[in-house]
Amino acid sequence: MYRRDFLKLSAAAVTANLEVKQPPFLIVSSANGLSAMEQGVELLRKGNDALDAVIAVVSAVEDDPEEMSVGYGGLPNADGEVELDASVMHGPTRSAGAVAALKYIKNPSKVARLVMERTGHLMLVGEGALKFALANGFRREELLTKKSREIWLKWRELQSDKGAWRRQLETVDVSVAKIISNPPTGTITCFAKDLQGGISGVTSTSGLAFKMAGRVGDSPLIGAGLYVDNDVGAAGATGRGEECIKVAGAYAVVECMRRGAMPEEACLEVLKRVSARYNHDRSRLKTFNLQFYALDKHARHGSAVLWLQSDKERPKYAVSDGKAAVLRNAAWLYEAD
Repeated sequence: MYRRDFLKLSAAAVTANLEVKQPPFLIVSSANGLSAMEQGVELLRKGNDALDAVIAVVSAVEDDPEEMSVGYGGLPNADGEVELDASVMHGPTRSAGAVAALKYIKNPSKVARLVMERTGHLMLVGEGALKFALANGFRREELLTKKSREIWLKWRELQSDKGAWRRQLETVDVSVAKIISNPPTGTITCFAKDLQGGISGVTSTSGLAFKMAGRVGDSPLIGAGLYVDNDVGAAGATGRGEECIKVAGAYAVVECMRRGAMPEEACLEVLKRVSARYNHDRSRLKTFNLQFYALDKHARHGSAVLWLQSDKERPKYAVSDGKAAVLRNAAWLYEAD
């Protein structure tokens, strides 16, 4: 057998093997998307576009008042106002949309999709994003829940020993104190591959708790908190948005996969770039955390986090191939002391 014929047969075998192992469709998200996975799965079973599925998963989390890092009930900025960010990307049409610093609308992911579908722009922010949402039939509503408001009030009391906001430390329970001392940066990122092979993604957040008004992180920035290339795959991020922006995180993960890296490997590679910005000085790096998630065109997936905080709290991400929605272990770059 000529060498070129052998190589052709070998390549064909590898391709066939990938095709056999691929599930018909797949959804990948940050761990907080697990409970909403089935809503996306049902749409994919019916042959819907991957974007329909990821919007269904993310909007369900945005609607959940107990999820205080996304949508309704999200922790507010320093002024006590909830500002939401989101981005969407549709792989088959190579289009995208985003909103940032959006107030009073609990589903920024759906507004971002309309920016993509109904305008010639890519991102709308602040008052303009709100006007656009209202014009398209979204309802203006208060996004603070009783719980998120009380947490903000306690945070505000603790910012000063002046009399205007008198401290009442004895009323702060352990769970609230933990949130106040370490403001969460939680987000949801989700992407899917549909029956037609199309890949789409969404990232949505209420941003860093108690942030300065107007602060925007990585979630609505295409190439930072989300990136989709239908020929390669998709990636997203949760955690400290500023650090993700500095390395164009999601785009960098996809580019690593384009060069042949497996999803988990690609996530770790970009985390190493984040570390390199601090000369790998762990004492500086330990002030934040960052997690990447990835799905490639062959339906392989993976995730990696900068810091493993505890052996009892292994970093996770959620996956569903239509049979079951499960949490998978993510890799990590460093272990905390």
